[in-house]
Amino acid sequence: MAFGHQKVESRRRVLREIAQHGPLPRIDLAERTGISRATVTSVTAELLRGGLIAEVPRDARTDEAARGRPRVDLRIAGEAHLIAGLKVSDVSISLVLIDFDGQRVADHEHPLQERSLAPEALAQEIATGLDRLAAKVGRKRADISGLGVGLAGIVDATHGLVYWSPSLDQRNVPFGEVLTRHLGLPAYLDNDANLVAKAEMIFGEGKHHSDFIVVTIESGVGMGMVLGGQVYRGTRGCGAEFGHTKVHLDGALCRCGQRGCLEAYVADYALVREATSVGGVSLTMPTAQAVNTILQAAKTGDPTARTVIERAGKMFAIGLANLVNIFDPELVILAGEQMQFDHLYADAVIEEMGKSIVQIDKPAPAVVVHKWDNLMWASGAAAHALDFVQDSAVEAVQDT
Repeated sequence: MAFGHQKVESRRRVLREIAQHGPLPRIDLAERTGISRATVTSVTAELLRGGLIAEVPRDARTDEAARGRPRVDLRIAGEAHLIAGLKVSDVSISLVLIDFDGQRVADHEHPLQERSLAPEALAQEIATGLDRLAAKVGRKRADISGLGVGLAGIVDATHGLVYWSPSLDQRNVPFGEVLTRHLGLPAYLDNDANLVAKAEMIFGEGKHHSDFIVVTIESGVGMGMVLGGQVYRGTRGCGAEFGHTKVHLDGALCRCGQRGCLEAYVADYALVREATSVGGVSLTMPTAQAVNTILQAAKTGDPTARTVIERAGKMFAIGLANLVNIFDPELVILAGEQMQFDHLYADAVIEEMGKSIVQIDKPAPAVVVHKWDNLMWASGAAAHALDFVQDSAVEAVQDT
């Protein structure tokens, strides 16, 4: 039993190394993983036979050509599996389909008529979106090996439990089980901001950093953390709820039901709620249009709009400073749809943040803005599911 576990673990390490740094020759795999050359030879033979990796010709160097023996590298066999990822937002579900090598092969945007749905109703919307996504490449839902799902709210990723999400009309929902049963394929949930951190770690600004924080600003405020090269989730799945840290005692009402949360001052719904007295702004107006109207009113001197925007910037600066003081990250990334507006990352906001962080003889962490759409969120969800699909595929490989 112990030997079998060790063999599976060796396969997993080799596959992950090829996925992250391949194509690679066998000798490099042995050096990178610390696994003996004999074991690497055996493991790669099993992965080749299982269809998870493939050999590709390597450009021969002069010394290799002189020996007359062509060298080959090993790469991930992209065709081995299809993996889907999605993000549920207020108005739509954004979906991507990737292959086993992490390459995007299709994407789809599925509209939602309601912002908050019953679990089974949201599962059905996701099923419809998946069917249309798969059809774009001539495949079916049954051809998908796993699904990653990003939801706003408080999510226990380990158990697939959603404690609370604005996308669901119930609390404490075992939504992972609901989806797996409804879709007929494994579903892996996480807080959407955690999946942003995953996406930034693999595809984006955090690729070359072991410790960084991603703050997302959309209809709500989220945060994902990478510490020591790993996404940090906390013991209850709510270890990075930046939007629900308190910045004002008995302050504005947050949609989570509590008062004084940072989100209640800086999220788009909060800006619209606080500025409904501004001419041209109404609660029925599309959110982006409403926020833009508020910002324009602030720039032209409307006192109510200016108060709302200035307070949002001040609260956000305090929140960012608290993050830096607590975690001292290498990098802070601001991401999301609201990055199309500059009121939360204006120079004045960053300067205000700098005044409230611990001062030492080293520069403060860099703050960068990464503007991208929901497909990047969905790609992070797909990358999350890919980890599980890789593990399952490795365990399914037959021993020699």
